[in-house]
Amino acid sequence: METGNKKQQEAYAAIKNLDILKHLKSYTPVLCGTLPIGIDITSSDLDIIMEVHDFNLFEEKVKALYSNKKNFKVKRITIRGREVVKSNFIFNNFEFELFGQSTPVHKQNAYLHMIIEHNLMENDPSLKEEVIKLKKQGYKTEPAFCKVLNITGDSYSGLIQFGVKQGIITD
Repeated sequence: METGNKKQQEAYAAIKNLDILKHLKSYTPVLCGTLPIGIDITSSDLDIIMEVHDFNLFEEKVKALYSNKKNFKVKRITIRGREVVKSNFIFNNFEFELFGQSTPVHKQNAYLHMIIEHNLMENDPSLKEEVIKLKKQGYKTEPAFCKVLNITGDSYSGLIQFGVKQGIITD
């Protein structure tokens, strides 16, 4: 992202300025989502996923580091039967979403989705324009890909299953 488009460079600068990857290094932070693969729209945020096992300690650390940022919030929720911690805030005109769960980052859905989406666009560059068009109409990223690819059912698990069938990721 350091050498990407203007928005990617600005996002890289914001991440560097926060020193977020260093401060949260023990959680193996990985930037995921639409910005790294160039299908972001104006409302896209910076999703940083992490492997977290002690949610209390993680919450304390995130609060200590970022509670002074605009619109800061942190909450615990359950997604697909797994407890997660999510924290959101705004910094340098970017909305950050820090996402922690007890799964290794390279096995988390956000990471797998990004790998699948990137691979699909590498193989068919016309997908990018179609997906961005749908996103501008209000679709989330995974449902947009599924619509374009005619994947029915749950978009999030459907995209994973599609990626496995295509040999992009392993089960």
